[in-house]
Amino acid sequence: MSTLERMRDWLRAHPLALDAALAAGVLVSMVAGSFVDPHGADGTTWGARTPDALSLALMVLGSAALVFRRRSPMKVLAATVAVSLVELVTADPRAPVAMSAVVALYTVASTTDRPTTWRVGLATMTVLTAVAMLAGPLPWYAQENLGVFAWTGMAAAAGDAVRSRRAFVHAIRERAERAERTREEEARRRVAEERLRIARDLHDVVAHHIALVNVQAGVAAHVMDKRPDQAKEALAHVREASRSALNELRATVGLLRQSGDPEAPTEPAPGLARLAELADTFRNAGLPVEVARSDHGTALPAAADLAAYRVIQEALTNVRKHAGQGAKAEVSVVRVGPVVEVTVLDNGPGPDTGLDNGPGSGNNPGEDAAPQEGGGHGLLGMRERVTAIGGSCTAGPRYGGGFRVHAILPVKNHAPALGDPV
Repeated sequence: MSTLERMRDWLRAHPLALDAALAAGVLVSMVAGSFVDPHGADGTTWGARTPDALSLALMVLGSAALVFRRRSPMKVLAATVAVSLVELVTADPRAPVAMSAVVALYTVASTTDRPTTWRVGLATMTVLTAVAMLAGPLPWYAQENLGVFAWTGMAAAAGDAVRSRRAFVHAIRERAERAERTREEEARRRVAEERLRIARDLHDVVAHHIALVNVQAGVAAHVMDKRPDQAKEALAHVREASRSALNELRATVGLLRQSGDPEAPTEPAPGLARLAELADTFRNAGLPVEVARSDHGTALPAAADLAAYRVIQEALTNVRKHAGQGAKAEVSVVRVGPVVEVTVLDNGPGPDTGLDNGPGSGNNPGEDAAPQEGGGHGLLGMRERVTAIGGSCTAGPRYGGGFRVHAILPVKNHAPALGDPV
């Protein structure tokens, strides 16, 4: 940024300093103008005379009033008109004290509405011109009197033009912002409607076909020994229903794909078999991770295996992001009867390293973890993923510091019984 741009930004941030500089410039111009002799031998010439004490005082008062022109434009206009009237009546030759009234009239015109500009401008022009022509020492047709009329009229017109320009630019900017907000709201509404439609399609596909598969599988199991032909027919229906469900799911989920997404997964879904690899990735990122497992030989369902992996992944990610420097993480996977318990602990200070401890952060003692407005949804996503397969998940601060994530996952699928609603 150049020096001129920095100075301009500073003056915009300090309008009083800008008005003070303007007042000083007006004072210098009035003092310099007082040396001009409009009736010299060769026309308008610079004279050697100096303004008298009263004219100099009036120039100082008029320019000083301009410092407050933004705060009280009407009062400043009244003050500058008053000192200008005194100068027009008493001084001979005159000093250009009316210049301060011209600047004040411009300020009023640029900061008020058009009717006010017309009323105040006409009144100012009439009063100053009439007093200059009728009460001043010069003839009514003198050049100085006509100059007062012209300058006050131009000041009112210029101020009104600037105000109109500002209003026009503001209206265009407001219209553009409103259009942008409308587009964003319309886009969000359409996205929400599309998500709702896709959710309904998925529900219809899954509910219908899975219920059909459940019924036909029950029939096949019931008649397998006594009527194998009927069992084969039921299994054929199961196969057909599952194929239809897969096709419809593929078509529905295909709507969510981006243009560059692959048509099918390029690698199998991760599970606890890749826990060591996951821990190594965090160790390489600078987070010490200790893993303890006593679930060897336990074969989890695919959904539970994926859920356990995602819970550990999300928990370690949160430790890496929020626990701070020097934090350590401990991961344990333990088989306890019909369930597998997954626990992730850390000893990080958390709040001292920028972790959000506001409402809903899940980092305050006694507070349930929930996503914040506009924040992440990691803890909520873990809980929903585990609950969907019949497990439970809790997360919260540890006594003495740190954070704890604990998930309980069923070893066997808890499929709904025949006839249960889907």
